[in-house]
Amino acid sequence: MAAPLDVAPSGDVAPEAMLSGISAKAIEGRSLGQIAWLRLRRDKVAMAGGAVVIFLILVAIFGPFLVQNPDIYHANLINPTLSRPNGPFGGISVAHPFGVEPVTGRDVLSRIVNGARVSLLIAFLATALAVSIGVVMGIIAGYVGGWVDGVIARSMDVFLAFPLLVFAIALVGVIPSSAFGLSGNSLRIGLLVFVIGFFAWPYMGRIIRGQTLSLREREFVDAARSIGARGPYILFRELLPNLVAPILVYSTLLIPTNILFEAALSYLGVGIIPPTPSWGGMISDAVNSGFYSIDPMYMIIPGLAIFITVMAFNLFGDGLRDALDPRSSR
Repeated sequence: MAAPLDVAPSGDVAPEAMLSGISAKAIEGRSLGQIAWLRLRRDKVAMAGGAVVIFLILVAIFGPFLVQNPDIYHANLINPTLSRPNGPFGGISVAHPFGVEPVTGRDVLSRIVNGARVSLLIAFLATALAVSIGVVMGIIAGYVGGWVDGVIARSMDVFLAFPLLVFAIALVGVIPSSAFGLSGNSLRIGLLVFVIGFFAWPYMGRIIRGQTLSLREREFVDAARSIGARGPYILFRELLPNLVAPILVYSTLLIPTNILFEAALSYLGVGIIPPTPSWGGMISDAVNSGFYSIDPMYMIIPGLAIFITVMAFNLFGDGLRDALDPRSSR
């Protein structure tokens, strides 16, 4: 039988008696991070997208060590008359789960796995470059205002109107085979990271600028000014921590865009230099050489790899945005 509650002289139940049977853990508050994690965990679609993203990252890191050499030819698996793989669906078998490449007989699974490393590496590095420039420029424009904001805002408009695809094709054509101490695919990866990341920063910059314009009028910024805090301290110690949520969200949404752009450049022949595999390059080979007509799976499989990767990042990014947005009803 429960103990009777203590009653105050006025007839009301004493607060101490009401809380006596409740543990401290039951009334413990949650941080904003814990609340966001609980909201994200309830979103099954976003969690599934996050699981696929983690799996793809692990494949890109460890997969090339677990599959066979992507440049080994298997002529015995190719029909010498038709130049297509023996067996149905592009030669899919236990030894080659995704089939083999027409004419050469190279294992498609190993090329997909190695292509994942290239595509994700370029996308992540380009996103890091775009986010770094965009955050710095956006937070300065939003906080300082005036002519500084005007110059940075107009620069964003110029970059957004720039014909990036044409510039990338032209730049690859004029860059020599060796430059900046790099050569071959190292130089090509660095070039792609620079082109994609440097011209993508305005997307992040505009978002951070808008958020900063709102945050600079908040009370904690006024309090920092009142105690003599200077601009750099307010920018990077007061404003930046409050911008972590939009930075994380839009970074996850920028990564799939960069993956698609890298695939498009590889498809146009200005991406990774063969025989190093990339998803866009595999689709380009299938189309330009006519492989798709004798082996449609060679074009479908890298296309599905791009589709699944972009979809997973978008689903996870949407779920992360909803979890970190306190005004969201989800």
